[in-house]
Amino acid sequence: MSLSGSGVIAIWNDITDEGRANFYEWHDREHIPERVGIPGFLRGRRYIAHSGTPEYFTLYEVRDRSVLTGPEYLARLNSPTEWTSRSVEHFRNTSRSLCDVEVSLGAGSGGFIGTIRFDCEPSRDVEILDRLSRSILPEVTQAPAICAAHICRADESASNVQTAEQRGRAANMVPRWVILVEGATQEAVDHVLSTLLSPANLRDLGVPEVHHGIYCLQHDLLAAG
Repeated sequence: MSLSGSGVIAIWNDITDEGRANFYEWHDREHIPERVGIPGFLRGRRYIAHSGTPEYFTLYEVRDRSVLTGPEYLARLNSPTEWTSRSVEHFRNTSRSLCDVEVSLGAGSGGFIGTIRFDCEPSRDVEILDRLSRSILPEVTQAPAICAAHICRADESASNVQTAEQRGRAANMVPRWVILVEGATQEAVDHVLSTLLSPANLRDLGVPEVHHGIYCLQHDLLAAG
């Protein structure tokens, strides 16, 4: 598996203009280090949009989903720092899903990541996962300059828990499905998102609406040890 663990937190958000300078300082110097310091958190990455919205995408890799409902993580969510409380007031258009990694193919990570998030009728879940994992994603990872691809499914109950930190910002959406494609170039990622993983192809699987974005890596932090 290319990802470090079998669980992820996927977060998309915009930031108000007046909060942007603070966002970089807070996210780089406090927030990502704090999260990666929680037992079971393995890596934190932030990206900025090359195309698509919202402007930022953050990915945390964790040992497994139990970390996301564990006491250490919930303690941080329910006791945000003063800097965190001030910073999240500037979040806009936020989507956040706490996910199981259903499939992770490839080796290594890329400087560009394509994100696809969507919802569908739950009755379609088994077929969608089967088609994506058996035929589409293996072909994606064989495309030139593509490093890895992942399918993640949200734990809706865990994702919708109301914590003190979440009460400090506008309510967020919880995409049930997240597909991530990592590549060495923006062009490589764009190619697979517009062909193998195009909205038309996903509609054929029963996905009524998809949200695509291509993001460039800004910050990457591994857990100590």
